[in-house]
Amino acid sequence: MSPHEHITHIGNSNDGWRLTREAAIQKIDAGSERFFTVDRQTGTKCYVAVVREAGKHPFLRTHADGKWNDNLLAQPECSGSCRVVA
Repeated sequence: MSPHEHITHIGNSNDGWRLTREAAIQKIDAGSERFFTVDRQTGTKCYVAVVREAGKHPFLRTHADGKWNDNLLAQPECSGSCRVVA
């Protein structure tokens, strides 16, 4: 719940890749990629979207069932084996 926590990268540990927040935002805005997490209990996909608030840099947040949530912060970090892709 810290106001200083934010997502710097998103990725997939199983496939060994990650993107910077900025690259993910560009891909989402361009419509060229969609990213999501899967709720382990329900199997529900939570899509990652770009949030823009006045006076703040754009940031990533998930959206599912009509609600914004912060479950990206609860995801495990990608290990050092994940390579940054463009």
